[in-house]
Amino acid sequence: MECAILTPTSAPNIAMPATDSDFCPDTAFAALLDQRRSTRRFLDQPLPQGLLTSLLTQARRAPSGANLQPGEFIALEGDARQRFSAALVTAFRAGTQEPEDYSYFPQPLPQSLRRRQVAAAQRLYAALQTGRDDRAGRDRQFERNFRFFDAPVALLVTIDARMGSGCYMDLGMCLYGLMLAATAHGLGSCAIGALASYPHLIRSTLQLDQGSHIVCGVALGYADPDAPENTVQTDRLDPEAFFRVLR
Repeated sequence: MECAILTPTSAPNIAMPATDSDFCPDTAFAALLDQRRSTRRFLDQPLPQGLLTSLLTQARRAPSGANLQPGEFIALEGDARQRFSAALVTAFRAGTQEPEDYSYFPQPLPQSLRRRQVAAAQRLYAALQTGRDDRAGRDRQFERNFRFFDAPVALLVTIDARMGSGCYMDLGMCLYGLMLAATAHGLGSCAIGALASYPHLIRSTLQLDQGSHIVCGVALGYADPDAPENTVQTDRLDPEAFFRVLR
């Protein structure tokens, strides 16, 4: 079956209403969505000059309430990246804990969500052949978050502390746009929420303003096709689990 192509009307950028025959799963965009996954091992291959700027420009086309376009993306290179990773790895090994700038998980975590969390971890560590009781092996893998999984591009994402909660939604859409744009250009990516566990250490190490809240990191680069961890893809809910109609 071939997908129908929507024909624009005389008004620019307006598509004709779609019919049932227009909804085909085998579109380039659907393939792009399926291809995106968390990449945790990269080739030692730099991005072409200017590509990162192009990806960020595309990502900023994401919707944004009142066009505030919240968030800042900071590329860490050279000495700054080395100091950053060394400080976070040291803190992780020491068991250091800090209050985070924003709440990520519900407290307590409901069992239904805990099961999803455990299932995702099981897939990753199964691919790495790291047993449940191999605490050292799991810690070594988790430490790689703080090294951006050795990706050629290491991004730290921050947001102005004065921004409201809704701005995190806007920034999240921008982040997803960045990762989809990366996928479209043949790159792998991984959002790294673990960085949010050390906001004070990060601000101190990089001499950032106290008003810069630490959101996450992003690793970008060409995925290692032979790495087993790059084959992991987690399940997603079917629409009946999160969609309903009220009449």
